[in-house]
Amino acid sequence: MPVTAPLAFAHIGDLHLTGAETDNARDFSAIVAQLNEVDGLDFVFLPGDNADHGRPEQYALVRAGLDRLRLPVHVITGDHDVEGGGLDAFYAGLDVPRLPYAVDVQGVRCLFLDMCGPGSGGPDFRLGPDQVAWLAAELERAGGSDCALFMHGYPADLRGEGEAARVADLVHRGPVRLVEMGHTHYNELANDGRTVYAATRSTGQIEEGPVGYAVAALDGGVVSWRFKELARPWPFVLVTAPADRRLAHDAGHVVGERFTLRALVLGPADAVAFRIDDGPWQPMARPEGARCHEARVTWPAGARTIAVRAKAAGAEDTDVIEPATDPDGLPGSRGIGSDADALGAWPGRGLLGTQLGPNRNGRQW
Repeated sequence: MPVTAPLAFAHIGDLHLTGAETDNARDFSAIVAQLNEVDGLDFVFLPGDNADHGRPEQYALVRAGLDRLRLPVHVITGDHDVEGGGLDAFYAGLDVPRLPYAVDVQGVRCLFLDMCGPGSGGPDFRLGPDQVAWLAAELERAGGSDCALFMHGYPADLRGEGEAARVADLVHRGPVRLVEMGHTHYNELANDGRTVYAATRSTGQIEEGPVGYAVAALDGGVVSWRFKELARPWPFVLVTAPADRRLAHDAGHVVGERFTLRALVLGPADAVAFRIDDGPWQPMARPEGARCHEARVTWPAGARTIAVRAKAAGAEDTDVIEPATDPDGLPGSRGIGSDADALGAWPGRGLLGTQLGPNRNGRQW
């Protein structure tokens, strides 16, 4: 069946919920209300550390928020979810599918893993042999079709014997285009030349910047990702194609003289337009039944950036990318399955480059 829309989802960072009157509980409720205002997303992802101490009353707060969501939700485990000595409270309180599991969304095979249940607690991240075998079989079964992987941390964080190298190799050789993670507490993107790794700022223990959530998309193998601050009004723009040069990982992502520009616009928009470098704004349109606004673009020699702007009453938003133009300049890898290929600061994506958080390469924690 032909793919008619990119996979697009919202990623709410680690909640660490404790009580109903805390800032993160109020922020979570506000994020849910905000996401309920828009169409164009397939689901919401929670990357673990949902309840700060893994207690039933904390999961009740998470469940109450999820019950208000109009969108489907996928929830995985984090190290804080096993603080009670296991995952019984996690599954009983949230009523979510047992991990691991897989679903197909917009032609993408989405794989959800448990890095924490097989371990002994804390940052003892493990998948266990059965889950590693399941992942290998799922990637083989995908037969080259695009996959997205959802786990609490980088493969390099795994402590089971041989797991870090094995899982990193499976991801790198397989059809995994995007790995979405929590745990870091800071926004981060890494591109090893085959797979993009993305971590979203914590909602409950923020070491950098304002609260918000990420919007990610996978459009014909092209990964796009951008953080939305909760306080910013709609609309919100995410260019889904072509690939930005920093997120490109295939020679097919290099633009030619003509290409189709696509952008996901969330929230009301009276006008959507694009421009190349500092050139004039040109209109974009959303074809009937399509998720994205589109335009055919003629790319001038020497051009560098393309921007998409959406305007609504009293508000506007712009996303800017630098298309890949040199097949010899695509990103390579300094260490698969880890943050060795982190892109650093990228303000337009919400990346501050601070690395303030509990990840093994976090600073000042």
